[in-house]
Amino acid sequence: MADVRPFRAVRYDEERAGPLRDLIAPPYDVLDDAERRAYLDRSPYNVVHLTLPDSEDEAARTWREWRETGVLVEDEQPAAWSLEQDYVGPDDVARTRRGLVASLRVEPYERRVVLPHERTHRGPKEGRLRLLRAVGAQLEPIFLLYEGQPPLSVGEEPPDVDLGDTRLWRVPAVDVGTQFADVQLLIADGHHRYETALAYHAEVGTPESAWMLVVLVSTSDPGLTIFATHRVFERLPRHAWTAGREVAPADALAELERIPYDRGAAVQVTRSGALVVEEPGLLDVELVDRLGHEGISYTPDAQEALRRVESGEAEAAYLLRATRIEDVFAVAQRGGVMPQKSTYFFPKLVSGLLFHPL
Repeated sequence: MADVRPFRAVRYDEERAGPLRDLIAPPYDVLDDAERRAYLDRSPYNVVHLTLPDSEDEAARTWREWRETGVLVEDEQPAAWSLEQDYVGPDDVARTRRGLVASLRVEPYERRVVLPHERTHRGPKEGRLRLLRAVGAQLEPIFLLYEGQPPLSVGEEPPDVDLGDTRLWRVPAVDVGTQFADVQLLIADGHHRYETALAYHAEVGTPESAWMLVVLVSTSDPGLTIFATHRVFERLPRHAWTAGREVAPADALAELERIPYDRGAAVQVTRSGALVVEEPGLLDVELVDRLGHEGISYTPDAQEALRRVESGEAEAAYLLRATRIEDVFAVAQRGGVMPQKSTYFFPKLVSGLLFHPL
């Protein structure tokens, strides 16, 4: 079902641009203003000059200049890339996540090749579309999941790119081909960029515009994790819970883990105490989503959520369990979407390792 192929990557030439560690950054949508400025100041060639420019015209000029001066160079042969990321999650456990970086033909959702699991918003897509038009390249990969075993192994070969916690191996074109022909893909991170790529291809209509940069990760990869995203409300929600099982706030997460996953569950924490609420047939995020979104913020750190309530910065926090990967797939496969911030895939992908010209 999925059409995946190697591509001729555009990459930094470190002799011209400097150490790659100074050139990479997290994805555009997780950087606040201070973080953006720090990356811009780190190097005149940092990828954030492209992904979060002052204007789309500036990004286009920067991309063109970097290509012309050799800061960015294009590989002579197409390839896919095996990616490894070492990380320590919010649970303090060290893991390694493995994926394949490749080019994917974009398909409308109704064809059921690529499945979404979250709603998108028009504003971010409009901004990304203007940037894509101006630069004419996919600057950051999106993160896709598939069910099945990882199709490729790098063995004991030394990586082509080694940043310590992030490594890339070039995979010859002959090893990719039909590996994903019968696979259905789920967007983990990158819904806005995927829909932007669809809109761009509908607008441009060239063979090249039909492709985008992706990282494919197997749901069976032991390094794949989803963490919970807890909800924090500046003011107590209008329909805050008044009945439930009382627990000590410090015991909230342990209480949640005792509840079977066929019941949606969450803990409401206020300065007056904590309540566990359950309802069968729902996901945790669906249960809490009924409370609305006014004054809401999100954090993967349960202790941070509790601290904000205790300090008076917020009036209520709602602690949830992590959404299971199989539940995300099940919702997407039946054509549904989940509330915003239902999943927190960690770590984020790295921007600046590879670019995909169109």
